[in-house]
Amino acid sequence: MRGAATMARAAIASGVPHAIVVEGERTMAMARRMVVTAWLAFAAVATTAEAPLPERLVPGLGEIDVPVNRATARMRIDPAAFSIPILTEATAKRARLRAGDVLLQVAVGPELVRGHTAMARFGDTPRRATVAWAPRPYVAGLDGVVGPGGLAEPVVRFVFQKPLPGERTVTLPMMEQDGPMVSWGGLFARIDVGGKPMRVRFDPHHPHTLATANAGRRLAEAYGGGMEDARFTTEIAFGIDRPVRRMRLDQPIAIGPLSIAGLGVRTADIGNAAAIPEADAPSPDPDEIVVVARDKRYDPERDRLSLGADVLRQCSTLVFDKPAHEIRLTCA
Repeated sequence: MRGAATMARAAIASGVPHAIVVEGERTMAMARRMVVTAWLAFAAVATTAEAPLPERLVPGLGEIDVPVNRATARMRIDPAAFSIPILTEATAKRARLRAGDVLLQVAVGPELVRGHTAMARFGDTPRRATVAWAPRPYVAGLDGVVGPGGLAEPVVRFVFQKPLPGERTVTLPMMEQDGPMVSWGGLFARIDVGGKPMRVRFDPHHPHTLATANAGRRLAEAYGGGMEDARFTTEIAFGIDRPVRRMRLDQPIAIGPLSIAGLGVRTADIGNAAAIPEADAPSPDPDEIVVVARDKRYDPERDRLSLGADVLRQCSTLVFDKPAHEIRLTCA
């Protein structure tokens, strides 16, 4: 180990917030430098007011060949993925990447996926960017994944299918991941639930619409409803499955033309789902005292709603407009 070197561990949660923990000397200075470096790596290309914004079109599955140094990686542009490109270990070796001092740590429920980061030439521009890699592939069968925040183009348009009859477009505010290393996290839409914001991500490559445990509790409080008997496990990222229980809502969640009357709750991830009532349970007696404990560490910034293919199959396009800080979703 290098005694004077500063070691940093970046913890990015899949579907939950991330935080950068910097240890050792020169901590805050290095943290600021890392933030600036990451911002420069992913900054949108400059445009004039007269010229139309350049746009990246992402059709179908979003799979493309991307230069990484002198190697070529088969990657997916995924609206649910992190802005920092995450490669497989084999791809990092082909690109001759050398691990730097900043380590990547991705939490999927209680499991941690540890990886490395380095600077590399990524994409068709000569600009160097921070990339990461891990022993477990984020996406099976591909060399890596990157979200719209990691692309140089300021506007990224995902085209899922041809326009649908009667479709409408909803414009939602765009939010970044919270924490010091915001440019490593993903891009989210914001909705209001019970008067407080909740981050929404778009995950067309996974079948189910899911909420983290505390997000599910908030949704149940705001829209009514409760847990059903249906339980299953589903893959979140890096091949890691997590337990889910189906929740039915009395009043559907309306996001533009979308109406979501039920979803899965990740009962063991980010909070406690025990406060969500059973769907068929009788209402408590008006004279009964009901006590529900709340985790003192609870932070609503960590709540996530992830729209899966079961909802997004009604949509034709999804646009991330980074200069306008908007996400536009067109659905029937």
